Amino acid sequence: MIMQKDKFLTFDLGLASALATLGYELWEIDKTNPKKSQFIFRRDNKIDKAVSDYWNNNLQVNARSIVDNQKMIKNRLYSQ
Repeated sequence: MIMQKDKFLTFDLGLASALATLGYELWEIDKTNPKKSQFIFRRDNKIDKAVSDYWNNNLQVNARSIVDNQKMIKNRLYSQ
């Protein structure tokens, strides 16, 4: 179990896919809310910059890798 301060949380599938593509480990998917799932990553000192780059349209990742990671996340989301 990781402590709350060590978690980065998002409901956004696109952001979660981008973070996974950058090598961040998707630690858990919280599905307690039946209407939306929350993706939980381990926080480090670089994740906030990656998130900011994503929202500011400055993040560059391989298109195929992001699609592959989005498929992986969806598989985890619907198989658990």
